[in-house]
Amino acid sequence: MHGSLRFGVWILAFCLGQSVWAQSGKLAGRITDSQGMPLPGATVLVEGTMLGAAADAAGDYLVLRIPPGTYRVRFSMVGYQTKIIEGVQIASNQTTRLDVTLEEEVIEGQEVVVTAERPVVDVTLTSTMATVSREEIEQLPVQRLEDLVNLQAGVVDGHFRGGRLGEVQFQVDGVTVNNPFNNQSILTLDRSVLQEVQVIQGTFDAEYGQALSGVVNAVLRSGSPDRYEFSLEAYAGDYVSPGNDSMEVRTREGVERVALYPFISRIDPLTIRNLQANLSGPLPLIPQTTFLINGQRYENLGYLMGVRRFLPLAHDSTDFERGVFVENGDHKIVPMQFEKRWSFLGKISNRSIPNVQLNYQAVGGWVRRKQYNHAFRFNPDGTRTIREFSISHGLDLTHTLSGTTFYELSLRHNFFDHKNVRFDDVRDPRYFEYGAPQGSPVYEDGAIIQGVDLGRFVQQTNALVAKLAVTSQVTKVHLIKAGVEVQPFILKFGVPGLITQGDVGGRQGLVVREDSIGARVLTYKPVQGAAFVQDRIEWGNLRIRAGLRFEFFDANGRVPSDWENPANAIPGAPPSRLVPTSIKWAVAPRLGVSFPILANASVFFSYGHFYQMPGLGLLFDNADYSILKDLQAGSVSYSVMGNPDLKPEFTALYEFGFKAALTENLGLDVNLFYKDIRDLLGVVFQSTYTAAEYARFGNVDFGNVRGFTLSLDQRNWGPLSVAIDYTYQEALGNSSDPRETANRAAAGEDPRPRQVPLNWDQRHTLNVSVLLSRPDDYAVTGILRLASGQPYTPTLGSGFGAELEPNSGRKPSAMQIDLQAEKYFRFGGLQLAVFLRVFNLTDTHFFNGFVYADTGSPFYTLNPIAQRNPDPGRLYPPRRVEFGVRLQRNWLASRQ
Repeated sequence: MHGSLRFGVWILAFCLGQSVWAQSGKLAGRITDSQGMPLPGATVLVEGTMLGAAADAAGDYLVLRIPPGTYRVRFSMVGYQTKIIEGVQIASNQTTRLDVTLEEEVIEGQEVVVTAERPVVDVTLTSTMATVSREEIEQLPVQRLEDLVNLQAGVVDGHFRGGRLGEVQFQVDGVTVNNPFNNQSILTLDRSVLQEVQVIQGTFDAEYGQALSGVVNAVLRSGSPDRYEFSLEAYAGDYVSPGNDSMEVRTREGVERVALYPFISRIDPLTIRNLQANLSGPLPLIPQTTFLINGQRYENLGYLMGVRRFLPLAHDSTDFERGVFVENGDHKIVPMQFEKRWSFLGKISNRSIPNVQLNYQAVGGWVRRKQYNHAFRFNPDGTRTIREFSISHGLDLTHTLSGTTFYELSLRHNFFDHKNVRFDDVRDPRYFEYGAPQGSPVYEDGAIIQGVDLGRFVQQTNALVAKLAVTSQVTKVHLIKAGVEVQPFILKFGVPGLITQGDVGGRQGLVVREDSIGARVLTYKPVQGAAFVQDRIEWGNLRIRAGLRFEFFDANGRVPSDWENPANAIPGAPPSRLVPTSIKWAVAPRLGVSFPILANASVFFSYGHFYQMPGLGLLFDNADYSILKDLQAGSVSYSVMGNPDLKPEFTALYEFGFKAALTENLGLDVNLFYKDIRDLLGVVFQSTYTAAEYARFGNVDFGNVRGFTLSLDQRNWGPLSVAIDYTYQEALGNSSDPRETANRAAAGEDPRPRQVPLNWDQRHTLNVSVLLSRPDDYAVTGILRLASGQPYTPTLGSGFGAELEPNSGRKPSAMQIDLQAEKYFRFGGLQLAVFLRVFNLTDTHFFNGFVYADTGSPFYTLNPIAQRNPDPGRLYPPRRVEFGVRLQRNWLASRQ
């Protein structure tokens, strides 16, 4: 049993949990009579919860800790009509303002029911943030969290406003799920488990840290205390691209047509399969306890296929020297890029202790996937399969001290295990039986027809997260939240045994190295933590969010005391020894202001400092400086050394914007932004006392991003709603990748820093979303994405000096359309939805991906070998069609 599972069983045995809602919203407003006079003592109740409040002498009320979602809110007062407002939407860390007028009661027990209208634009926001509710997620043609994130203005393939990958903090219910190895999320979240998603690209609160570009906070669904809910969803599909979709290439025999996506012209509706089920409600026999369980099985066999002409073990008659190749495979078409995943979510919640809410949840899954390797297209069994297990689980507690003050404690365990090997055991006899990958230039231009991929890599993260936060509405104006967070890690990664060519009994063969540098798995135990205070000031329509965050990081590593004598191996030089890395700390201020200029319009400004440690894999990888003991004067090594003593990377963000409701159903949002990026991870060329030189990582890269976004949101135009957003940005820096400088130097090119467009510098991005719907009848959603070409480095010919100025070329512009159509049926208490989803409706073959450097085109090259054997992995996934059904049933629970 994984250590993470043992931890979860211990927690579950210790205590059960009611949803804590560490990510919760606030409802506030004023209750008056028909003359505008306050109604002290009027009560407010958020139905479906036990949350409510009474109005004070001025008629003002506030309700804290409301879980994100859509509610009915009941307002009542003796002698006045009870008013129920439906469709009130509560968002995490936001205030929903609801002012209510109660009429005098004429008929006893009379109730008035009205429906709340969500503002077409939230003029109280102090920075750029998109909040997507569960209802909106279900209407979008997306399947996973990352699909939803990439639809937001300013996001380009996971890059937030021009930042590098790994600069975003992913959180689940307010607690990080990032893997510090590469600063990526350890979880893959399906839309079926999402209650709400917030995507923040502007200045985010001091509560959030270890991020330079943005925050994605996913709030997971939870069970209801008074009703059961069951849902089942199943869909299937395939990639559909015409069989005549091909291009002309020149071969030895002349001109022939080659399929862009070989072997997918025949439609198999079970190429993509998904089945997921969800059950939630009150837990029988245990009072005041709710549960939720969700399970999913997903398979996608992909669109990149291979033909098993050969098995990894060559036929006895195969002779590479004489050019004799015996095809000993079954010639079956097999997937070479697939994903098979089991996912789960479990929650159990309890509120039986007065003023205390407890929650235990676990979310994670197992996955097997393969990445396409064009060289193995005729020997598909020779490639590696990636296997991963991930889980984030733990206990949350909320203790309400008063109607205006509560604290939250979260104890989470994040575990991630990644294996990318052909066989688990480095001494597995099949490695030596099959041998190293081998091909011949006289057979399919060097395609690998024998042997297996010898690459081996594993990575494991075992992290604990402890977070304590206190929230208090200290006055009507000030809502203050302060807290601390500590994260100790156990990080393991490396090569679990290296297989290389070597001398075996006087002949060349495979040998195993397990204990040498570069052939072992090492363990590191860094610690990071933070303390923060955040003040939300709500004074009339003026909104100010001010905060301060203190962060620290201890790598618990060792580095040379003198970089000019890294291995202490230079005679006569000052001695160098290994010394502990220093503790890094930073203070990050945050400020956002939203100022009303009209009844339905405001301007806002935000500014903040943001710090993040680089991915720890780059800090610790190749950080054993003893390998430089033989570094000689005049020699140069471009194998970049790790550096556990790096400081955090830094970004200063400036943002100014304007928000307005132009009409009741038309909203406008304009904002300008600028990011000053410094101390990014890059390469330092270090000289020694003997004038030798080596490369190591340092905080030397830099960049800046500037641009603006323009958004229009037109709602309820009959059954039609339209949202349009346009982003212009310039992302400039000295390198797109930390190793880029070293790679340029190794290629004999000028490594000196200069500012050029970054690889993801997509100047123009346009997203158009169209929704045509009738409640309980149908919904049709289309999303159009237009993008200008990202940069690439063109070449003239091949060989030394062929490259032109870095990123001086531009790829072709691109367009993509996704579509989802749903039809709803109701049979008694059963709700049925039939849906069709089409991704890449127009079958676009290119969308800002790979282009050949000599032509700037994704379709043709001047290289005759690449032209004869085009790699389909360079193209965008073809049209994907999915058809499915969703069943839902809700019923009231009997009183416990």
